[in-house]
This record gives sequence, C-alpha cells and structure tokens, in this order.
Amino acid sequence: MSNNKQKIGWIGVGRMGYQMAERLAKAGYDISIWNRTKAKAEPLTKLGAKVVDKPVDLAGVDMLFAIVSEGKDLEEVYFGPNGIVTNAKGALPKTFVDCSSISVDDSARIRERLKERSIEFVCAPVSGNGLVIKAGKLSSVVSGPEAAAKAAMPVIEVFAPRGVSYVGDGELARICKIAHNVMLGVVIENLIEITLLANKMGVPRHAFLAFMNNGVMGSMFTAYKTPALVNLDWTTTFTPELLRKDLDLGLELGREWDVPMPVTAATREVIQQHIGKALSQPNAKEILAEDFAKMAETMAELAGMKLDSENKNVKTGLEV
Repeated sequence: MSNNKQKIGWIGVGRMGYQMAERLAKAGYDISIWNRTKAKAEPLTKLGAKVVDKPVDLAGVDMLFAIVSEGKDLEEVYFGPNGIVTNAKGALPKTFVDCSSISVDDSARIRERLKERSIEFVCAPVSGNGLVIKAGKLSSVVSGPEAAAKAAMPVIEVFAPRGVSYVGDGELARICKIAHNVMLGVVIENLIEITLLANKMGVPRHAFLAFMNNGVMGSMFTAYKTPALVNLDWTTTFTPELLRKDLDLGLELGREWDVPMPVTAATREVIQQHIGKALSQPNAKEILAEDFAKMAETMAELAGMKLDSENKNVKTGLEV
C-alpha cells in the first residue's frame, strides 16, 4: 500500500518520465518536479504537482526519483554545478531512486558518491513505453540496499502496477534492464525480418502479425509494435540510437564476463546500418528521432521492397 503522504521529488519528464510522474500526481502524492525544459513539466501543475527551478529545490523531499537518458546526465543533475548534491545547504533525501537505463559502471560510481553523503541509492529501471504506462502495464526491476528498496517499491508500484521485482543489492537491476533491452533489439529485428519475408511472398503484414500475436510467440511487445509495422507509424517510443546504446552495454558485459552474444552483435550491426543510412540523408536528425521500428524501411530496401502503409485499424493490445 503506497503512502501518498510522502513528499516525492522527480527529475526528468521526457516521454516516459512525464507519464510516470503524472501517475504519482493523480494518486495524490505531494510531488515536486524539475526538468531541464521547465515548460514540459508545467501541465502537471493542474494535477497538483509543483514545478521547481533548480534540482536543489528538491532537497527537502522524502524520496528523490530520476529518469534521464544517460549516466552522464544523472551525474550532472546530482553532482554537476547546478546539481542537487553539489548545492544542498542542509539535509538531502535519504533515498535516491533512479529509473534510467544507464551502465553498470556509471551506476556503481554514482552509488559510491552518494554513499559518501549517507544516501541510499536504489536502481529501478522500467519495462515499457508511454503506451504501456497509459495502459497501466508498466513493470520495474529494483536493486539496492534491501530496506531502502522495499521502502521505495510501494511508490514505484503506482507507476509500474504490472509488477516490481526486487533482485538484490547493488547494480543487479541495471544488468536485468540491459538484458531486457538487448532482447528487445533482437526481437524487433527478427520480427521485421520474418514479417518482410512473409510480406514479400504475398502475405499482408496485418494478417501475418495477427497470426503471430495470436500464437505462442506473440507477446505484449509484438502486439504493440504491430500498428507500426502495418501502417508505418514511426511515432517515437524509443530511438535507434538509444537502442544501440543498450546493445553496446550488453555486448560490453558479454565481453567482460566471457559470454558469447553473436545474435546481439548481429542485431547491433543491423541497427548501425539503419543509423548510417539515416546519417546520409539531409533530414538525418528527424529520421533518427523517429521510432527504432523504422529500421523496417531500411531492411525492406535491402530486400528489394518498398513498404506502403496497409491503412488497417489494428489493435495494440494496450487499449484502455
């Protein structure tokens, strides 16, 4: 049962962070938010959230959450010139909870720096995207000091009601999230391959994917990517460059721990091919800001195909 009397601080309202913070605000939490672009957080004030000017303005909360793009961004908001830790004059929150996808090394380094200030660091990366959050199907994996992690879990369950798994101390949740996103990359690449094969041989994409989603190989992921592959809707859930970053993190761990990852390595090169093709275009920035599933167009071109939208009203499985 969540204790919504707690004061929650929140850093980051991007595609994921906004909706996660929104769920806490709707649940009645006293939540204060900082985002680099303040205007993006302002709509949450209608739900009772407060928007602050600087990270240090969150120093008085009971628990501080963050969700940012990379480890360097997290270090910046914690320890940078305008960071909360750097500029705090008095007591800081005893628990920092990070929902970002960052490397194990970055996480461990941040943990040590926070430990010097007697701050517990809880890793709580999530599985899903904006559509998943809206449908109430986000999940999370948690690691860190057990007492601090267990205290944070009821708050995390508000925005990740599908389930929160505690996997142990330290950076173990980071490893789980990296493994999760490696699988995401491999699955989308293979799903595109087999969809293109069936499509080139005459099977409409919507019909093939309906079969897949109804079968034992279907999943929440294959279902909610179906409209993208059928109708070429590349509305961003996750960019190809962010996916490449996570595949690189997985491959780095594989090399460090002597675990062969040939399928991951091949997938990484397919994504690099898509990124490289985008970089050769005058509108590269716009292409790379679109969803990673857009690599279906790159792979179709390699197969001698040109994809057109099938203009079918297909369900995502996440309808609310």
